[in-house]
Amino acid sequence: MDADLPFQIWTLMKYFLLFPIFLALSSPTLGQSIPVGAFSSGDFSGWTEKSFKGHTIYEVVKDQELRKSVVRAQTQDAASGRFKKITIDLSRTPILNWSWKIEKPYTGIDENTKAGDDFPVRVYVVVERGFLGLSTKALNYVWASKNLIGASWSNPFTSQARMLAVNSGAADTGTWVAHKRNVRDDLKAAFGEDFTEIHLVAIMTDGDNSGQQARAWYGDISFSEK
Repeated sequence: MDADLPFQIWTLMKYFLLFPIFLALSSPTLGQSIPVGAFSSGDFSGWTEKSFKGHTIYEVVKDQELRKSVVRAQTQDAASGRFKKITIDLSRTPILNWSWKIEKPYTGIDENTKAGDDFPVRVYVVVERGFLGLSTKALNYVWASKNLIGASWSNPFTSQARMLAVNSGAADTGTWVAHKRNVRDDLKAAFGEDFTEIHLVAIMTDGDNSGQQARAWYGDISFSEK
C-alpha cells in the first residue's frame, strides 16, 4: 500500500466535508437580497428624477409608526418620478419586495383613460432593450382607484407599459402595506415573454392628468430569491 494513501484519503474526505460550506459561501443566490432602495437607512442616493409635468416632492422622513426612515411623496397636479438604474437577474432574484402607504385614494377617475392615468403610489420595473429603447417594456404595480386588485390593463399612453393593481380604493388607507411579487412571472403574464433581466426600478406619485393631489410614503425596496 502506498504510504501516502491514508493522507490522500483524509485530504479527499476533508474536501468533500468542506465542499458544502464553500458552495454556500460562494453561491450568489443562497438567501440573497439585493437592496434597491435602502430608505430606512436614510439613503436616497442614486435615484434620479424624471419629470413628466412639474415636480412631485420626494424626501426622506422619519415614520413614527415604523420608527425608521421612509420616502414621502407629495404631488399637486404634477407628475415626476424617481428611478434607479440597476440590473437584476430575474433567474436568481425574481421577487420584488416593497411597502407603501397612502393618505387617501384618488376619486372619480378611470385609470383606463389618459385623463385618469394617475396613482397615489406606483412602483415599476423596466426592461430596456431595442434601438433607442423602442422595444422597452415597463410593468407598473399601482394602488388603483377604480380597478380591482389583480386587474391588469395596458397603459392608455403606450402599449409598452402595463399596469397591475395590487391595492385598490380606500381599503388599507393610512396603513403600511407590504408586497412581494414575482416580477418574472408578472412580466410574462403582462407581455407574453419570459424576461430574465430588468434594468431600472422607479417610484412615482402623480396627479397631473386628473389634477388631484396626493401624499404617500414608500418603504424599502429590494429583490430576493424567494
